[in-house]
Amino acid sequence: MPKINVTSVMVDDQAKALAFYTEKLGFVVKTDIDLGEFRWLTVVGANEPDGVELLLEPDAHPAAQVFKKALLDDGIPYTSFAVDDVYATHGELEAAGVTFVQPPTAMGPVTTAILDDTCGNLIQLNSPA
Repeated sequence: MPKINVTSVMVDDQAKALAFYTEKLGFVVKTDIDLGEFRWLTVVGANEPDGVELLLEPDAHPAAQVFKKALLDDGIPYTSFAVDDVYATHGELEAAGVTFVQPPTAMGPVTTAILDDTCGNLIQLNSPA
């Protein structure tokens, strides 16, 4: 059976995304290969060096930009990340300057919060309620 190896989030600026995802969210660089105008740039969870890689993929294609804008305009998160405690993570990230568009909100069996990744995406954080 297939398993997820790499997934991506489309970003408007790879350097800005790298700074946000590593310095604010705590991911670490797994792969950084110069491909000319862009890079093959992936990050992983700090405690999961062999886990699923998140590709910080350039949104250079016009369709990607339209797609991202539509999601952002409608307040729809591009992807979601699991955390142990949304309330604690929200407090830590907000103190570090991360902007949230939705504070922690209980939604049945999970609690969610939605942040702005500064690169054109909303990201949902989830933890058990």
